Amino acid sequence: SPVPEDVPVGTVVALLNVNDPDSGENGQVSCELSGEAPLSMVASAGGSYKVVTASALDREQASEHRVTVVARDRGRPALRSRRELVLEVSDVNDN
Repeated sequence: SPVPEDVPVGTVVALLNVNDPDSGENGQVSCELSGEAPLSMVASAGGSYKVVTASALDREQASEHRVTVVARDRGRPALRSRRELVLEVSDVNDN
């Protein structure tokens, strides 16, 4: 769903749940965002993450933002998984 350009900074725009069925360090997973976007990722309990707005959105500058979510386990060798996340920004009538 598109996110209005006037949402406050810190608004949750996506919830992610990451898990790895392995045990020990091989099952411990971390996530990060890769790419240029006004978004950041906040870790929650149990392998959950929130993607939140890190700065103001401006539909006139960009109607969508694309970032890559990268999940890595702590195994040796470390395994990774990537998924693209697209945030559509909806216009708010300024008149």
